[in-house]
Parts: sequence; C-alpha cells; structure tokens
Amino acid sequence: MSIRPKKYLGQHFLEDETIAEQIANTLSFQGYKNVLEIGPGMGVLTKYLIEKPIEVVAMDLDSESITYLIDTYPNENLQILEADFLKSDCTEIFGDEQYAIIGNFPYNISTQIVFKAIENRDQVPEFSGMFQKEVAQRICAKEGNKTYGILSVLTQAFFDAEYLFTVKPEVFNPPPKVDSGVLRLTRKENYDLACDEKLLFKVVKTGFQQRRKTLRNSLKSFNLSDKLKEDSIFGQRPEQLSVAQFISLTQKIANDAVSTND
Repeated sequence: MSIRPKKYLGQHFLEDETIAEQIANTLSFQGYKNVLEIGPGMGVLTKYLIEKPIEVVAMDLDSESITYLIDTYPNENLQILEADFLKSDCTEIFGDEQYAIIGNFPYNISTQIVFKAIENRDQVPEFSGMFQKEVAQRICAKEGNKTYGILSVLTQAFFDAEYLFTVKPEVFNPPPKVDSGVLRLTRKENYDLACDEKLLFKVVKTGFQQRRKTLRNSLKSFNLSDKLKEDSIFGQRPEQLSVAQFISLTQKIANDAVSTND
C-alpha cells in the first residue's frame, strides 16, 4: 500500500532514506524521553526515530497516513494519533513531561508550528525539522541580515537556532517548487526574559511592520516620552537590533510607561 500525497494538506513525501536518517539524528535525545513527530506521512522519518531509546508520538491529520503507519510500524514505543497539532493540547499527551518536536513540516503551517512550540517552550527543550528553505533561513537569521525579522527575534529569544543543511526538491514526491532547509532549535538554559513577554512580542511585531523606518517612527503608537525617544536605540531600524537589544528596548518602554503614568 502506498499513499498519494494530498495537495490540500501540503504533503510532499520525502523519499531519500539517507536524508530521513540525517533528520532523525538532528535531535540529541538527551534530557527527555518523548518525541513528537508532526506530519509523519508514510513514516520515512518515523522508522529511524523508533530505533532510538525514546517514546515516539506520530501525529497526522491524514487518516490514510494513520492507517498506513499502524499497519507498517507496529512498535511498542510508537503511539500514532490522528490529530491537528495546532489545535492539540500536548499536556493531554505528555502531561508535564518534556518532549522534543521533529518533522518534515507542511510548508503552509510551518511558522504556526514554530510559534506553538514557542508557546510550549517550558516542555520543549529541542525542535528540529524541515521547512521551506527561506523560512528556515529566516528563523536562524541574525541582526543585519535582510531576512531577519519577527520570526527570527521571537524564536531566538528562547532558543538557539542553527541552520543545518539544504534539501533539493527532487528527493520528494511530488517535488516542491523550492529548496527545503533543515534546522535545529535548542532551548536556552536561561529562557526567562528580562522583560514583559507580551510587550516584547508587541514591540517586535510593531517595529518590523515598518522595517525600513527607524524605531522612533515605527513605534509611535507606544506614546513614548520625548526623553526616551532621545535614546540612541530609537535611531536604529528594527533589523539592526539583536535579540538582547530588543529585550532591553522592551524594558525601557515598560519603565517609560510607568514613569509617565506616575
């Protein structure tokens, strides 16, 4: 039995075993015993994960894939779930235990998967997988790079991001129209932010909405005091600021709001 990739699910099945094994080996499997694989399809990555000394949960929306996986990989350390990761409460699966996330992610929801991993970061020490190449590069980009943006800053506030390797279209069925890229995120040892997290998200998103303007202009909606706007950081554009500088900026804005209201 084989499965036809479904366009509406964004399925592109990886057919290169060597690359599948390489992706499985991007996780360290240290400090946790659970791995969540998102979008296993026909199990090309699953087969290498279940060789590891871990518990694997393979989650897919496609009922045909679920049936195929159950028939093909009867394994005591593999749990197969028909579910939508973006709508799932992972505490119902893992309780309060740590779990890594891995997958050849559907490109149309890949950034949403990253943001959900960020939301669940208290339980997600590692995350790796395949994205559209430009999205993977954007996640891993550093300040000063033209691809550096909202996704870069908000991911790297909590995780160290590393672009690992590029995958060409011809190893997929059907081949996507773009190259793919594999990355790894490793949760920072100290991922508690020295600022208000919700405010950081708002500052970063507002700043990058007008990325060509200086922060003095793009952050006008925050009603900053004249004194704060004199700070040299406001003369820079958002793409020039490191993650640490964004955290510092957020703290300055929060302090300014308190002093203005006093």
